[in-house]
Amino acid sequence: MNPTGSSAVVTGGASGLGLATVRRLLAQGTRVVIADLPSSAGAEVARDLGDQARFVAADVRSEAQMEGVFDVAESQAPLRVLVHCAGRGGPVRLVDKDGRPGSLEKYEELVQINLVGTFNALRLAAARMARNDPEDGDRGVCVLTASVAAWEGQIGQIPYASAKAGVVGMTIVAARDLASKAIRVCTIAPGTFDTPILARLSEDVRASLATSVPHPKRLGAPDEYASLALHIIDNPMLNGETIRLDGAIRMAPR
Repeated sequence: MNPTGSSAVVTGGASGLGLATVRRLLAQGTRVVIADLPSSAGAEVARDLGDQARFVAADVRSEAQMEGVFDVAESQAPLRVLVHCAGRGGPVRLVDKDGRPGSLEKYEELVQINLVGTFNALRLAAARMARNDPEDGDRGVCVLTASVAAWEGQIGQIPYASAKAGVVGMTIVAARDLASKAIRVCTIAPGTFDTPILARLSEDVRASLATSVPHPKRLGAPDEYASLALHIIDNPMLNGETIRLDGAIRMAPR
């Protein structure tokens, strides 16, 4: 599907993978709404990107806030693209260093953000897209974001890995569910990418992560994620698939 002249929503679009995708979509002539937290740089990013980009502050867990995001998108052009990059990690151990059970509250929060937030964005976008007339056979395309942690979550990643495994499991079911509406759903599962989250780590840690990738022996670039997202949108036979984008990495336990 050619997204030119349509609107797209990119969650987590103020930085990292999301921002790279926003830039690619804008270059394709798509009007883009960046959905990100009020504390993000979304307003400044949208202003710098020009009139085709808008920022709407939203938490992906909120139905009302995400409906507001999609309202803004539809006010500009038919909503045909969702790229859902919003998510967050955080350490939780099953038994902490003092021998106490790991935090259920933290586990629930991270699953809510990464998995329930994905479902919320997907269902609300799909309801809007289902009203579109088909374009190149599609009414819309949704690209979700998982992680290699869905298969090889490291120690301390149990809520993040659980949620991302849920996104992987959601993908084929969502694609089958929405096939009757001519809406495609695919998921990208990145490995170690050079995002603001990794930028907080020391250079030694970043270098170690880079050398653990078989080939290319470096961190992934956000634009490589964006390139794949745009290819999924363009390629009509990509549906129901989770694609690892990881340089053949398989994560060690820690």
